[in-house]
Amino acid sequence: MKLHLTVTKKQKAFMDADATEVLFGGAAGGGKSYGQLVDALIVALRYPGSKQLILRRSFAELEKSLIRTSLALFPRKIYRFNQSTHVGRFHNGSCLDFGYCAAENDVYQYQSAEYDVVRFDELTHFTEAQYLYLISRVRGANAFPKQIKSSTNPGGVGHGWVKARFVDPAPPSTPFTGRDGMKRIFLPSLLSDNRFLSEGDPSYKERLLALPERERKALLHGDWNIFDGQYFSEFSTAKHTCSPFEIPNSWRKWRTVDYGLDRLACLWIAVDPEGRAYVYREFCASDLPIKEAADAILSHTPKNEEIYATLAPPDLFSRSQESGKSKASLFASYGVPFTKCSNNREAGWLSVKDLLRERNGKPSLSFFSHCTELIRCLPALQVDKRRPSDCATEPHDITHAPDALRGFAVSFARPAPIKSTASGRVWSADMWEDYFAADEEGKQYLKRKYGEPL
Repeated sequence: MKLHLTVTKKQKAFMDADATEVLFGGAAGGGKSYGQLVDALIVALRYPGSKQLILRRSFAELEKSLIRTSLALFPRKIYRFNQSTHVGRFHNGSCLDFGYCAAENDVYQYQSAEYDVVRFDELTHFTEAQYLYLISRVRGANAFPKQIKSSTNPGGVGHGWVKARFVDPAPPSTPFTGRDGMKRIFLPSLLSDNRFLSEGDPSYKERLLALPERERKALLHGDWNIFDGQYFSEFSTAKHTCSPFEIPNSWRKWRTVDYGLDRLACLWIAVDPEGRAYVYREFCASDLPIKEAADAILSHTPKNEEIYATLAPPDLFSRSQESGKSKASLFASYGVPFTKCSNNREAGWLSVKDLLRERNGKPSLSFFSHCTELIRCLPALQVDKRRPSDCATEPHDITHAPDALRGFAVSFARPAPIKSTASGRVWSADMWEDYFAADEEGKQYLKRKYGEPL
């Protein structure tokens, strides 16, 4: 049986790519999903008995896109699809599983599976942890090529890690080898690459042009530096990172932590006389019991470095029902006393945004270039769809260092000075720091002591 398939040059490049990991991504309308299915069909027919998995994040997306398109594309003489199991079988014994991972742990349904090719459609909808687990399913004793082939647009919960893994390391269409030894390639796609869509729906481009700027840049131009849903869209590596320099002893220094057994994130932040803050050191590690976490914090703090306060969220001050002690008290017993900071998420994130803004040509918050986890995670945070003024809590693995920064920002941020009048008093920076570090009863006491702030 002869197949008559027409593909674009970019789709053909995707099909011919021999890298272990291939990303076909960029603008909407570039023919990425169609390229995935044509490639899956060719692999299935070329290698009898081969096994492939193609994934979307939800079943609704899977059914409305890939399944429908495959049923129209794959000839019925050689292909049958089982609606209940979501498995497509070819006459030569090859199979194509259609899967989805709505929840983070859904990946474990593939725990014992083996595939020759795993395909992700809309890769940026997946978390890095999901991707890394699922690519471990690419294995087998046969001689068939083993690949992970993905397609996507910029944006989504996985935008940051996909960009870091595929887009940033090398120019487009240039194969490269990652630090893990895996050969990768990023193949960009644009609407102009897909003449079939351009000719069949010439008004599609006009509809993309009508989108808001960020969406337009991502979906029409395939711009990976701006994406819809990014919470800290004002973050810029060029503006907000700097080369390390020696922090003067006179600058006030803070530590701020986010702690759980899954991840400790500790940031060291110095504030200059003009009120600009610099994150000059970070330590992030997983699976550290409290004593080891405290030892790590102390070992990364030079003995002659004076720390004004170590900020921690209120949940670390809650007493355990078993021991009657709080995590904060245990940290204190190991030499790291905490000062409680506010856990108001929305106020905290807005305080971070305020610090990122430029004042007199410079932002009020900068990061030393070696604070790589915070620099990677902060711009990857997404807007919470239910509460747009809050950050999404997924993927959870990128939230720890930003949460530590939030604790500092909400404690450090204070209203702009207002001229003094007879009705109140202008508070100093130290007064505001005391105020934000206090509980509600303490706040009322400070108002009585200092007078109502203006």
